[in-house]
Amino acid sequence: MGVRSHEEFERSYDVDVALEVPPLAGVAGIERFEGPELVELDAVYFDTANLALARARVALRHRSGGADAGWHVKRAGASSRHEQQWPSSGRADEIPLEVVASVAEHVGERDLVPVARVRNTRRVARLLRADGVAVAEFCDDRVVAVRLRDGRETRWREWEVELMAGVAAAERESVLDAIESRLLRGGAAPSASGSKLARALQGHLGARDDGSDAASGAVREQERA
Repeated sequence: MGVRSHEEFERSYDVDVALEVPPLAGVAGIERFEGPELVELDAVYFDTANLALARARVALRHRSGGADAGWHVKRAGASSRHEQQWPSSGRADEIPLEVVASVAEHVGERDLVPVARVRNTRRVARLLRADGVAVAEFCDDRVVAVRLRDGRETRWREWEVELMAGVAAAERESVLDAIESRLLRGGAAPSASGSKLARALQGHLGARDDGSDAASGAVREQERA
């Protein structure tokens, strides 16, 4: 069961359900869209009962649908997320030993249980330069998330921009800034939550996931519920 690893450089935005995607041609050398392609994603997130992974800014999920279906572990960093991926093997509710081992330092002897389910209808397009090189993926997501402890459901729409591997390190911030400027002028707002999981667990748009305080807030809300 082989593992793949990569760094994600992305930004997310809250948008109204009726908002149209603004034209991005001319931004950061982008000339055209390729797509969009419709993808149905369905992910179940696992954590300990007291959300030890969330407090460590780590997410463990099994996702079906899309090109990277399988087991994912994401770790939030200062400017990116480190993601490990394993292909599906056996039942989706049985976490492979390799995946458990990758988060063992945070989990210890505690059980990992399903804490949230996130279903996402995604329209994904690639943003291309004139030479055909892909700069970024643009995702238009309509999300339905359920906090499994109490069945609390949250729905929202967001845009996500993720840089492609070919963008040089020195360009990353300027490319993301240029795309962000156009999206904000088009009516988007920086995401009020650092991840879909954070929003699923906390269940309101004002929740943030920018450190241990936010994750602890999720734990406190779980305990109050």
